[in-house]
Amino acid sequence: LTVCARDGGGLPSTTNAAVTVHILQTTAAPATFERSWYTFSVPEDAPEDSLIGTVKAREPPNSLEVVSYRISSGDPHGRFSIDPRFGIIRTKKQLDHESQSVVVLTVQSQLGNSPVYSSTQVNISVIDVNDNPPIFPTKSDKVTVSHTQPPGTAVYIAHAEDRDSGLNGAIKYSIASKQSNVFSIDPNLGVVNLTRTVFADKQREYTLHIAAEDCGSPSLTSLLMLDSLVAKIVILDTNDNSPNFMSSPLSYVMEDAEVGFLVHSIIAKDPDEGRNGQVTYHILSGNENKAFVLDKITGLLTTAQLLDREIQERYSLTVMAIDDGSPALSATQVLTVIVLDVNDETPVFLKQLYETTVHENQDPGEFVIKVEAVDRDAGLNSLLWYEILPGIGYEKFEMNSDSGELITTASLDRETQEFFSIKGSPLRSSTAQLYLTVLDENDHSPMFAKTHYQISVREDLEEGSAILDLFASDEDDGLNGEVTYSLVDTTFGAFAIDSVTGSIVTTKALDRETKSQYIFRAVASDCSTHLPRSTTVMTVLIQDVNDNVPKFEQSYYKASVWEGQSPKTDIIQVFATDLDSGLNGETEYSILSGNEDATFLIDSARGILATNTVLDHEDTSSYRFVLVVQAADKGNPRLSATSIVRIQVLDVNDNAPV
Repeated sequence: LTVCARDGGGLPSTTNAAVTVHILQTTAAPATFERSWYTFSVPEDAPEDSLIGTVKAREPPNSLEVVSYRISSGDPHGRFSIDPRFGIIRTKKQLDHESQSVVVLTVQSQLGNSPVYSSTQVNISVIDVNDNPPIFPTKSDKVTVSHTQPPGTAVYIAHAEDRDSGLNGAIKYSIASKQSNVFSIDPNLGVVNLTRTVFADKQREYTLHIAAEDCGSPSLTSLLMLDSLVAKIVILDTNDNSPNFMSSPLSYVMEDAEVGFLVHSIIAKDPDEGRNGQVTYHILSGNENKAFVLDKITGLLTTAQLLDREIQERYSLTVMAIDDGSPALSATQVLTVIVLDVNDETPVFLKQLYETTVHENQDPGEFVIKVEAVDRDAGLNSLLWYEILPGIGYEKFEMNSDSGELITTASLDRETQEFFSIKGSPLRSSTAQLYLTVLDENDHSPMFAKTHYQISVREDLEEGSAILDLFASDEDDGLNGEVTYSLVDTTFGAFAIDSVTGSIVTTKALDRETKSQYIFRAVASDCSTHLPRSTTVMTVLIQDVNDNVPKFEQSYYKASVWEGQSPKTDIIQVFATDLDSGLNGETEYSILSGNEDATFLIDSARGILATNTVLDHEDTSSYRFVLVVQAADKGNPRLSATSIVRIQVLDVNDNAPV
């Protein structure tokens, strides 16, 4: 695990720590702390072995093992100890609030020798004790004061430091010596002021014992001994003039100024002579973050750190000009420093990725989307200029450079390009991605691959058989591109089309002899109600199957022939018809029976029955013949039919009486 700690400062800081958790394979239950964390406090002056608090872990039910405690982390210097049996936490070394005010211990409990343990967090607040007195950086100092200085003149600024915190570190200043009522001191600022003029005083030297006392309980004091402060009166000049500021109370500086950049030259004039006219400069307030440094001799104000207008754009510095007279005279001025903006902030888009859609086939100028960026700079530096970066299809769009509105410059066609990825950029530059999808309009009709289809099918095809799968393509998308199929002409109940797949199937048994050809139109349509549809012409040719038997015109024929006729005399013509076509409908004739002596012959193509010999009525055993004639087609398999032909041989008076 990675644990992140973040502070709550104006510029937050973070740090990470890696935590490794080992999972033990055990069924043993640990001793569990009564609380997940404990909070104790202890004064920093607590002696060693002082009681801080007790943690308690409860063993599982029916457990006979003893719970032991140990500090696992948070005490690298060994300032604390814990009773391993009772969990009592005590101090082991002297504590110091100024070094560490809060200690976070991790305490573990273990049940016997079990490898399983539980943990709790112990937060110990080290309470500050007023154990540090205020300390003056110097033990003595010396100033001179003119005897003509008026009451209220600041003659000295005392400063002490206290390492304690809170009230223990808050310092109050006072004058410990009471032999004189000439001076007073500001208890908070340490500024020593004249309470009256000293012109008439005979005393020329004053020794002030300045006490710095903190506000703790009990309070601790430190004395600043001014033993060698000698007020020498210079008769030649009386310091009766205060410094007078000549420089402007307003200054400007660019926010990208380097450290040490001259911001302003503070000038204060004092008409007095000598030390009474020597002016030094000090910043009294407004520079708490140490952004500026003021040279107390030259009055040059320079930057001490990098400035940032976006964080603070105006500083109000209270500047004091004080002369070196005795007593010193001073004047104050509020100097306003305005930080001027530099174009150092990059524009930032409110979103890094914009996604939108636009309909195809719209006129140019169609609004697409508005993108927006912000810039923390001020004035002209914050004015944004939007533009489209070059890319595929970017010429079809135009960006309003001021508002960030994107419009089309051409009519879009989804079938040509469906997606556009556009990058926009302000001048100082930040980019955002715009993902644009062109929405489909139903601007394309379905299209068959061919305008005419001709197929042949056998007439013995089973009902419900597919004869052709039609397909029409539509370049539109979604519902606009879904094609449905239908038939617009009658098929005499022979065919139907699947509206979704376009498959044409038979809906009844076909019969070439009834209808040998079908011509009808198939239509492909999409969801549009106004766009033209696509039509193709279907020609279905029915192929013949040998499913018809030849049929004689008569089932019984009767004929006669005179005896004595020469061979191959035509007697009668039989005729059979076959509704099939081609070889299936071509008929061949033959004599199946009754012609055992080959008395007759038949023309296989025309069905003409003729004599094969000369007949003699008197010699013939029977003057009547019964022939079975067959008509067979040439199909595969061959189909045939028969008919009866009765032939009577007529007598000719060709024999004389005997």
